[in-house]
Amino acid sequence: MASPIAHVRQTETGEFAIHDLAEHLHGVAGLGHEFAEAFGSGDWAYLAGIWHDLGKYRERFQRYIRRSSGYDPEAHIEGKPGKAPHSTAGALLACDQFKETGRILAYLIAGHHAGLANWYAIDQNPSLDDRLNGTRREDARKELQEAINAGPPHEILAAGNAFRPDLRQVPGLKEGFALWIRMLFSCLVDADFLDTEAFMDEGKAERRGGYPEIPALLECFDRYMKEMADRLAEKGPLTPVNLLRTDILRQCRKRAAEAPGLFSLTVPTGGGKTLSSMAFALEHAKRHGKRRVIYVIPYTSIIEQTSDIFRQVFKGLEPDPVIEHHSNAETDASEETLKSRLACENWDAPIVVTTNVQFFESLFAARTSRCRKLHNIVNSVVVLDEAQLLPPEFLQPILDALNLLARHYGVSVVLSTATQPALSTREYFDPGQNLRGLNDVRELMKGGPFIHDPDDLYRALKRVDVTLPADWNTPVTWESLAGELQEHDSVLCIVNRRRDARELFKLMPEGTLHLSALMCGAHRSDVIRLIKERLKAGESVRVISTQIVDCGVDLDFPLVYRALAGVDSIAQSAGRCNREGLLETPGQVVVFVPPPGRLPDLVKKGAQAAISTLHGHQGDPLNRALFARYFEQFYYACRLDEHGIGELLKVDGHSLAINFRTAAEKFRLIRNEDSATVVVRYHGLDDSDDTVDALLGKLRKDGPERWLMRKLQRYAVSVPRHDVQRWVQLGDVQEWQPGLFVQVCDVGYSNELGLVMGDEEALRSQVLIS
Repeated sequence: MASPIAHVRQTETGEFAIHDLAEHLHGVAGLGHEFAEAFGSGDWAYLAGIWHDLGKYRERFQRYIRRSSGYDPEAHIEGKPGKAPHSTAGALLACDQFKETGRILAYLIAGHHAGLANWYAIDQNPSLDDRLNGTRREDARKELQEAINAGPPHEILAAGNAFRPDLRQVPGLKEGFALWIRMLFSCLVDADFLDTEAFMDEGKAERRGGYPEIPALLECFDRYMKEMADRLAEKGPLTPVNLLRTDILRQCRKRAAEAPGLFSLTVPTGGGKTLSSMAFALEHAKRHGKRRVIYVIPYTSIIEQTSDIFRQVFKGLEPDPVIEHHSNAETDASEETLKSRLACENWDAPIVVTTNVQFFESLFAARTSRCRKLHNIVNSVVVLDEAQLLPPEFLQPILDALNLLARHYGVSVVLSTATQPALSTREYFDPGQNLRGLNDVRELMKGGPFIHDPDDLYRALKRVDVTLPADWNTPVTWESLAGELQEHDSVLCIVNRRRDARELFKLMPEGTLHLSALMCGAHRSDVIRLIKERLKAGESVRVISTQIVDCGVDLDFPLVYRALAGVDSIAQSAGRCNREGLLETPGQVVVFVPPPGRLPDLVKKGAQAAISTLHGHQGDPLNRALFARYFEQFYYACRLDEHGIGELLKVDGHSLAINFRTAAEKFRLIRNEDSATVVVRYHGLDDSDDTVDALLGKLRKDGPERWLMRKLQRYAVSVPRHDVQRWVQLGDVQEWQPGLFVQVCDVGYSNELGLVMGDEEALRSQVLIS
């Protein structure tokens, strides 16, 4: 009798190669055990691995995969018409053998293709309880019995006989139960992917791994920093700002010896946090045996900039140790084929640069491709860049997860920002507003020979004076503000809304530059490069921008105007003023009350908290002590678990019921229901760049390959979905792939304003210009 088959692939000679099922089960179990041992749960992952494809022993699956029309390489994937289900048998066996405790393994095994399920039905999501014990119970029993009747090897069926589950060993006990299951799920899913890949695509499997280790990265980093220091020394004495950056770097290196845990890096904008935090991360990782550094950034608009910095640092190392991964680069979740699964990254590189969306949504995910990477967060250093931008409506579940990672999974977390948010535990008269925070956070800027604490550093790096509104209740007009801005040769004005940026820009003289998220990434990069060139040359440069320049954009203006917003936003905007400290007198930051308009809720709450914090304040509005007061008021005005994630993931001690699927659906930092992405026809500031046309031609010919979709993100703009639907009806936009919209009209994108479809005045001026 032929050996049971797990997978099939066709060889170069046209023959079929067989992946033995028992071999696959043992391979996945071994890999899963190795992964989960990092958090003391290897036996759980082993058992999940050895039983995860038990249902493939049943005759129906074997007959299907051997069908006369030829072996199907994707027959092992469930969920499509005609496929033979096989992930219920092992889940039911676990429940039979371990009763309620077996449900832990059932979550993992039953979900290894479809993702983690809710135990009970909620929000129309199917339930695992119904699948194993309810209306689908007979199908489950039949699958398990048929698998057993097929005669799997005894050591596979008996693998759980010596296993003694002890829930007292769960990291974090009840509070950590849901994250622990997702970590175990990650181990199983990644082990399954990797073992399958090793058979299906030997070449791809061989290309995995082999990255430089942390000591080699640190050596390369040290070499780069020495070369940078030598270049600065050649230019003469270091500026005061560069002297302080040197001391910040020195302190980060020194404090890396401290025990793993929670850290803060509080450095004013322009103090060199990016490289200093990497210095700490690498030194800390080497000293404490951490496996990788994960750099988490709030916006996709600056992720490439940070990745480019790190690639310069580690230039010459092979293979490239830096992975850049953000949510926009993912494959389509609705098309879980073998090809798309193998394309998903599992963060096995030593340096991962990602976004808040990718990192935190993965921590609360249910889907296999999102969860796969989680076990590689274990025993790492996580740097949260611009930590003040953690989303308030998800703050409580995020802080709960960070506490669990630091206490039970060997993760050191660095909160890196110029404006540290108030994240310590707080209790109020209204317990519904209490915050379970991050306690025992150690500040890296403390006890140095020149910088004794962050207050010292803020005083030393003070480069601007801030002027607050004389009357918080009286807004300016755009006309009066435009007239005021025109009196200055070089000025940056930052407003809160795209619409505000356009209104103000239209009132400005020719030569003024505009920046907003209605411009694609390639366009914004070109404009930022032009701004830097003009500033360096001492030319006149006036810029009207939204807050996209507040983080990660290294501009250096002598004068910055800022529309009223949160104190943290004002401080970030001030970081674009006299950034290098080269002016003889302090740079000037002017805060103004903008004309009334409908603001996003969080921007409105931030502005209200800023007024409450700054009204009547006579000292420096950027005094560090004000940030804690501001954030306490801001957070108090917000619901810090607005979508009830904590309640959804609370485990029932008897049934072990958790709502994984529903929690994952609700934990979405960016909600796409009301927005859509349009690929625009941007051809460079001089209209000579045909890159986007070439990429779209490739898309037409070959379809949405992963690398191509990443390239097209540089030409994408997110806009309200109802606008896109209207443009489709008018024929200005076409849907080339499900969810992928492309601008096809000749006009509609301006080299000044970005996407202008729907703006009749801008469209008319564009036609006249052309």
